[in-house]
Amino acid sequence: MGGMTGMAGIAEGGATATTVPAFPSPGHAEPTHGIGASLTPADAEAKTQGIYPYAADLWAEGLLWAALLRSPHPHARILSIDTTEAARMPGVRAVVTHADVPGDAAHGRKVADRPVFASGIVRHHGEPIAAVAADHPDTARLAAAAIAVEYEVLEPVTDPEQAFSAEPLHPDGNLIRHIPLRFGDPEVVGEVIVEGLYRIGRQDPAPIGAEAGLAVPRPDGGVEIYTSSTDPHADRDLAAACFGLAPERVKIVVTGVPGAMGDREDPGMQLPLGLLALRTGHPVKLVATREESFLGHPHRHPTLLRYRHHADADGKLVKVEAQILLDAGAYADSSSDALAAAVAFACGPYVVPHAFVEGWAVRTNNPPSGHVRGEGAMQVCAAYEGQMDKLAARLGLDPAELRLRNVMATGDLLPTGQTVTCPAPVAELLRAVRDYPLPALPADDTEEEWVLPGGPDGAGEPGAVRRGVGYGLGMVHMLGAEGADEVSTATVKVSAGVATVICAAVETGQGFSTLARQIVQEVLGLDEVYIAPVDTDQPPSGPGAHSRHTWVSGGAVERAARMVRTQLLQPLAAQFGMSAELLTITDGKITSYDGVLSTTVAEALEGKELWATAQCRPHPTEPLDESGQGDAFVGIAFCAVRAVVDVDVELGSVRVVEMAVAQDVGRVLNPKQARARIEAGITQGVGAALTENLRTASGMIRRPDFTGYALPTSLDTPDVHIVKLVEERDVVAPFGAKAISAVPVVTSPAAVAAAVRAATGRPVNRLPIRPQAAVAASG
Repeated sequence: MGGMTGMAGIAEGGATATTVPAFPSPGHAEPTHGIGASLTPADAEAKTQGIYPYAADLWAEGLLWAALLRSPHPHARILSIDTTEAARMPGVRAVVTHADVPGDAAHGRKVADRPVFASGIVRHHGEPIAAVAADHPDTARLAAAAIAVEYEVLEPVTDPEQAFSAEPLHPDGNLIRHIPLRFGDPEVVGEVIVEGLYRIGRQDPAPIGAEAGLAVPRPDGGVEIYTSSTDPHADRDLAAACFGLAPERVKIVVTGVPGAMGDREDPGMQLPLGLLALRTGHPVKLVATREESFLGHPHRHPTLLRYRHHADADGKLVKVEAQILLDAGAYADSSSDALAAAVAFACGPYVVPHAFVEGWAVRTNNPPSGHVRGEGAMQVCAAYEGQMDKLAARLGLDPAELRLRNVMATGDLLPTGQTVTCPAPVAELLRAVRDYPLPALPADDTEEEWVLPGGPDGAGEPGAVRRGVGYGLGMVHMLGAEGADEVSTATVKVSAGVATVICAAVETGQGFSTLARQIVQEVLGLDEVYIAPVDTDQPPSGPGAHSRHTWVSGGAVERAARMVRTQLLQPLAAQFGMSAELLTITDGKITSYDGVLSTTVAEALEGKELWATAQCRPHPTEPLDESGQGDAFVGIAFCAVRAVVDVDVELGSVRVVEMAVAQDVGRVLNPKQARARIEAGITQGVGAALTENLRTASGMIRRPDFTGYALPTSLDTPDVHIVKLVEERDVVAPFGAKAISAVPVVTSPAAVAAAVRAATGRPVNRLPIRPQAAVAASG
């Protein structure tokens, strides 16, 4: 395991052990509704037929079209902006710049440091300068191009290490946050020491649908914005502050979200859209091009990591020292949160008695960074797993065995001093993927087509291909961290035998709307459950990140449903002189413990309208202190991945053959959905490992399209085997469920890098892996 294997003469791998199936076997039928059922999403048919409405499909009477003028420079001083020519073009209704913003000129989710329109200084390539509304989209684009901007081009700061000594790029300075983590004795030294330098590239969320929106002015002087927001109430508050309006006069209506890997929406698009609608008194629509999408929304933080691992002669970790530098790009966004995760998880799911980590997030003139699935945790996972492979090689140990000697379990401490109180079956996960049978190798004399690295028509030769096996262990936190107030509100109404769920948790593809239906089915025994559309007239439910809607919004739906259940059962129980707790609802029937009472839910509901509203708020967390210590996280999820790759060691091309996954899920709520989320996460991780890197030159994005930015296709997607799902329920989470989709994204790039390392003998310390890094070491 973990070594380099030549193709010749080997028919199959040597592992023979099996593990518990990840999903119910044919002899154990799934339920057809409620928790544990593979319920089909209600919008699946409309989406497959192409009739599901997204923001790009919307229309309104008197519609105008918007276009943005964006900066062609990553760093420049704006000397003048002349909109005269644009404003006088036929069909142009309005041109707005920074001078036309009536309220707050800057916005931001954590720090209000990002201007609606650049005024004075441009800080990144593609920053909005002005916006135009016109009768036709071509007219709007031509008018935006006609705006004359005089720039004094400045030297961009693109190396995050230079940000410490460079002139301030922003009034708030270049340093966004510094976390010095101190845990244990700094004087301890291990018998064996390995060091490494690692670089992680800029991954883009690359949503299948580019950003779009429609803003409609209201008679009261307010505005409604229809867009694919994942945090509508935060967007409403940002917009209201920008427009100089009270929040109740701005309404965000969530349209279909065409793909989201975090906070996918770009407020830099929504805010100009609303300003144009207010200025013109007409509905205004904007559909971003793919280039604008790449230029506007945040990306994964490019990261530089330096590590030193200390261990004893048996491979037990003694101390970890690390320096982590996150490139935030021009503005802060969620960089503080990403840095906290990176520093807290810098040692991985391993027991480390002494840890000393320095973490920084800095501003540069690079494209903005922000929330992308597993931010912070993904970058450090690639680095600490590279260190574990180096340590195993130095000690002559099998990479899986070295990891097993160090994995954490429930009751161990994070380097932040927080005790891991949730289930942490890391050793069980690793053994499951280690013992899963390896895929067969093609025999020497086979006449079957063999997919070489580089594709069926690859230029390589079979004799140059080596197979490698590598491991990755990863972890992510669930919900917000460091004192974030995680709360969600839901209402459940029942009328005429149909339940309606009102909750502002946005369905981003993570399956929340399906889960909400399952929860109500489980609690109330009703099959017909309708999920109301989301807008900001509803109470807030927070952003769709860190699996928080499964936990917080799902918990609110459950509590509201249980309150309705009590309203339904109490009158029946009172008739028979018993407690409502002695009644059960199963398959639409209400029965008592003794069988005296037996009726259907439909009969009990006849003529009644019941409703209840409830909140869910997990236990509080606290910020990390000046030494990086504190109980910052509500819960943690773990994952183990074994990657098998074929590498052409002459050309440096890589093919991922198989990914075996074992995951700590708490409880499987929807088996089909769980499988899809894990497979999608693995695919995104493979992209980060091999192809996805939004490249820049002197701060300029190179080829911001899907020819320059290579997403994995079906030909790049490996076989994904979910070999084990550990359902050890987290007692503080609703239903005991944990995060599913983020942790495979975090773990799989590290596993792929480890497998390429094993095949080539090269260090592989950069993601995505470049061909020159996958050419076998000489000798």
